[in-house]
Amino acid sequence: MKIRYLACLLTLIFLFSCSDKTPTDSKGPVASDSAEKVEIPHSTTPIDSGEGEVYANMRGTAAGGKEHPGNALYETHCAECHSKAIPRAPHLSFLQMLPGDMILHTLNEGAMQAMATELSGKEKQQLAEFIAGSTDSKKQYPLHMCEADRSGFDYSSHPFAKGWGFDYQNTRFIPGEVAQLDKKDLSKLKLKWAFAYPNMIRARSHPTLVGGGLIVGSQDGSVYFLDEDSGCVRWVYRSSAEVRSGITVSNWQGDEKTAEAPVAYFADLIARVHAINLETGELMWMTKVDGHPNATTTAQPVLHKGVIYQSVSSLEEAAAADPGYTCCSFRGSVVALDAVTGEEKWKSYTIKEEPKQVGVSSAGLPILAPSGAPVWNTPAVDEKRGLLYMGTGGNYSSPSQDTSDALLAMDMKNGEIKWSRQTTKGDAWNVACFPFVPSHANCPEEDGPDVDFAAGMIHVIEGEQEMMVGAQKSGDVYGIDPLTTEIVWHQKPGRGGNQGGINFGLAANGSTVFVPVADYDDGLLPIEDARPGLNAFNAFTGELIWSNPTENVCADREHCDPGISAPITAIPGVVFAGHLDSWLRAYDSESGEVLWEYDTFQDVTTVSGEVAHGGSINGGTGPIVANGKVYTNSGYGIYFHTPGNVLMVFDAEE
Repeated sequence: MKIRYLACLLTLIFLFSCSDKTPTDSKGPVASDSAEKVEIPHSTTPIDSGEGEVYANMRGTAAGGKEHPGNALYETHCAECHSKAIPRAPHLSFLQMLPGDMILHTLNEGAMQAMATELSGKEKQQLAEFIAGSTDSKKQYPLHMCEADRSGFDYSSHPFAKGWGFDYQNTRFIPGEVAQLDKKDLSKLKLKWAFAYPNMIRARSHPTLVGGGLIVGSQDGSVYFLDEDSGCVRWVYRSSAEVRSGITVSNWQGDEKTAEAPVAYFADLIARVHAINLETGELMWMTKVDGHPNATTTAQPVLHKGVIYQSVSSLEEAAAADPGYTCCSFRGSVVALDAVTGEEKWKSYTIKEEPKQVGVSSAGLPILAPSGAPVWNTPAVDEKRGLLYMGTGGNYSSPSQDTSDALLAMDMKNGEIKWSRQTTKGDAWNVACFPFVPSHANCPEEDGPDVDFAAGMIHVIEGEQEMMVGAQKSGDVYGIDPLTTEIVWHQKPGRGGNQGGINFGLAANGSTVFVPVADYDDGLLPIEDARPGLNAFNAFTGELIWSNPTENVCADREHCDPGISAPITAIPGVVFAGHLDSWLRAYDSESGEVLWEYDTFQDVTTVSGEVAHGGSINGGTGPIVANGKVYTNSGYGIYFHTPGNVLMVFDAEE
């Protein structure tokens, strides 16, 4: 049986909003009519969706089963809200992705304290263990904290990256003077040190180098500031939800201590943006950017001239699998915040119209629309035109909208959508459309292919030439002229699928854009049509320069796949790519030849003494190359990929 049929069923990202801020609508978009209706075959084979092991492999946790004493407590005290579509009450599947110690904390001291007054301490413990599998936050090996000589912030070490894309154009290109790694030195790369994310099975936060250190988020909400050379821990900040976004940091003038400390900005999975003091790790402000109970923030924030721009997405499409859920009411957006205070400056929805009832489902509940068009990716910044460029996902309910599965531009001053270019019409879809889901009550009539724009757009500039490049989970890549907003070229290097296709991020060097393809074996689409690997195109013409399909070396390795889903990174002459099969590979940017590779699927003794293990390289985290070193996360124990919990650092020094 192909258990991968369930790869989206529990893509639920948890918890609820405490914000009562009133959103501000933007003006409507100028939409195009150039989109295509894409037909992707659907499997018609029903499977048993109740296997506990399947669910555990997908969400990455092993929760208590029906015989666990916490199950009865949940049914008595919690199910009335958390197993139904109650506003502000996260579904059980959301809760099962939270750290167990944080669930227990919420019952004892947090938002659910009043609701849990009838429970004894032991019962609270059992309830939390039933939901999350464990409440143990103790670490077998204490963190290796820095000595005094390595704990200070180095003001002479400025951040080279402006954000997730390294520059405002999202090219993910690192200049040679920063990388300090030549093609001829690749064979000398050796593991220098490794850091274990304690008690975790995935590592998907994009690290950032700053102040002589490296800052990175993690699965249990811990944000670590590590010493760049040794990996010792300077400080730890704890959020109550996973920090899967990358970390954006502010810069400063000069090489001496400044009056105002530099700031780190990041988002967590319950749609909160945090600002913390980079010297001390202390919280400066935290803002909830969306009040919808299924809202989440996966993209790394953009910092530009005192303003934070945060994309907002959701996984309401998964909640819709429940026929008792009133589908659907979330709309994607971008929110602008004051970088000093966290106050909202504007909020612009990808769909202007508010959801309203448009029909009745077969379960007798209202159908709400329009909905969806989430923004998963970090926008590119066009400073000359004052625009943000981004891609959107599909709709969750019918009728579909012309700003879903679209590339669009927003005014940085007020969020007004200046233009929108849709590439796939009719992509209204949610998890209720899967053939194995017991009820299809909430499946939109379009039953679309689920081919979001998940990867960040790239603004390629070379001399007087410009091109916007966007890539889709369908495996399609588009070149758009930012002056005319017309599609100039279109290529399809991948088969596509609900995990890509092209998933998390491209890279560009000069006029060449590098496109990774995952084409994950999801059991839904024909594996013989898959084309996982790395491709290079001329950014201005779309001409294929080279293509290097990835050889499948998985053999009998469980949850292994050859494709490239994670964002890639380019330096002069080389493209670094982390693969789903756990290999980190360096490609010749002119020919596509693999110049160096390293299998991260192995036990590694880390700086704390803990033995960590690598796994699939996936999520929004990509390689960093700086000062002659290569940094990579490894481990993606969720959605049927290989677990791991390690950050690895390679050095080419003799």
